[in-house]
Formats: sequence, C-alpha cells, structure tokens
Amino acid sequence: MRIVQTTTRRSVLSILLSGLAAATTLVRRAGAGLRARVASNGGDGPVGAGGRTRRWGMAIDLDVCSGCGACVVACRSENNVPISGPGDACDGAALEWMSLIPRHQESESGSTLPVELLPTPCFHCENPPCVKVCPVNATYQNEEGLVAQIWDRCIGCRYCTVACPYSRRSFNWTEPEWPETYRNFLNPDVALRPEGVVEKCTFCAHRIRRVKEVAALEEREVVPEELEKLTACAEACPADAIIFGDLNDAASRVARMTRSPRAWRMHEELGTQPKVSYLTRDRREL
Repeated sequence: MRIVQTTTRRSVLSILLSGLAAATTLVRRAGAGLRARVASNGGDGPVGAGGRTRRWGMAIDLDVCSGCGACVVACRSENNVPISGPGDACDGAALEWMSLIPRHQESESGSTLPVELLPTPCFHCENPPCVKVCPVNATYQNEEGLVAQIWDRCIGCRYCTVACPYSRRSFNWTEPEWPETYRNFLNPDVALRPEGVVEKCTFCAHRIRRVKEVAALEEREVVPEELEKLTACAEACPADAIIFGDLNDAASRVARMTRSPRAWRMHEELGTQPKVSYLTRDRREL
C-alpha cells in the first residue's frame, strides 16, 4: 500500500513538474515572439524606423516660454517627487527634477535685458561625467542615450552629484513623506525612492516604454507626433515651448529645432554634449 501511495505521489509530482515546464516554455516562446514582433516594428529597444538607432532629446524654445512653472509642477506630480519647503531649499536639500533657473543677459549695446527663466531638466549628456564616477554603476547610459538611475543600487556617495556640471541631481536626505490626502494621487508607474539615494529627471522613461509597447501591440512604428508631448513637462507646457523626440530622426520636430540658428546648448564647451537644446529668445532693442 505504501508503494502504491508513493508511486501515486511521484506520479502527481511528475505531472505537476511537467505542467510547470510546459507553461514556462509557453511563456518563454510568447515573450520571444513579442520581443521579435516589437523589434521588427520598432516598438521597443533602441532601433526605430528604418533601422535607425534612437537618441532621445529635448528642445526648449525660450522665445515662447513664459516661465509659468507648469513644467516644474507637472514633473513633480508625474514622478512622485517629494514635497519640499522653504526650509529644505535653505538647507540645500530641496528635491527638483525640473527647475526654472534665472539667466542674466546683456544686449549688444551693453544694456541689461530682463532676466529669463530656463526650464532645466537633466540634460542626458552624450558624454555624461556622472556615469564615469559612480562606483557601483547605479547610474548608467542606456542604448538610447538616456542617463538612467538604479535607485536600489545607489549607495548615496554623491560622486555623481559632484561630477554633474549642471547640478541636476538631488540627494534624498530624508524618508519621503506625503500627506494622506496626496497618497491616492501618486503615480503607480514611477517607483518611490528611499532615503539616502540620488534622484534626477529620467525624461519620463516610463512613458517612453509605454508608447513603445503600445506601438508594438498595434504592430506599427512609433510616430514622431506622439513623442513631441510625451514627457510630463512638455505635455503641461501651455506655450508649446518644450518638444521631445528622437534626435536621430532628421524629420522630427525636435531634430529640426536643434538645427535652428537660434539653437544653443548649456556649457557646450565642457564636452558633455547635452541632449537638451535651447532656442534663444528673439529680443528686440527697446
């Protein structure tokens, strides 16, 4: 009787293991099929239409930017950036992924021009100094040119913060807290960062991933028009001053803007090759 029971148990276990193996095989095949379909349609990975490697970038037209701050608010809301107060700002502990930085200029005649505000995200440099100094590879540059951050791997040494010439990284000094009424509005697509890590703008990588997945399921290419307002800051801008897209797509709006005679990049002399370009304000002498 024991032999019969043992055999039965072994048979059941064998059936279960066989079923598990078959299910695993089906999942792997389905995943491989989806990846192949995605790759062939340019919906995922670094390859876009025509076999062109994607290179994400942004252009900001200061001639139409009013400095309203909608981009700052949208970025904070979209990416679950913890609330900072005046005390945090005075202590140098305020967290911002997108900032409005004042810029003073002088005209050719020597007169002082009104101060303009520059919307300033992470520049996702082509030659990022922050990546070179990270001892644990918590920050890295992916195949599409995004300077990404693995928050769970970050040890909080802040070497990347010091290396960034644009000061576009923030250190999370305290455990993030939100009022109870705010918690229902947190974005489930963006992970909450713990205390003691460096965080920064990601070019809304979760939105990039989503639009590629949708294109793959619909078996089509990602079109430039659905990328122009992809990031939260670009979507919220009422003046249409912020444009996002693939810099390697010469026909895209962002690529055309970066080729404008008015286009310039912040501290380009440092050799970082930032992928955020500004279009200078077309000022007239008063």
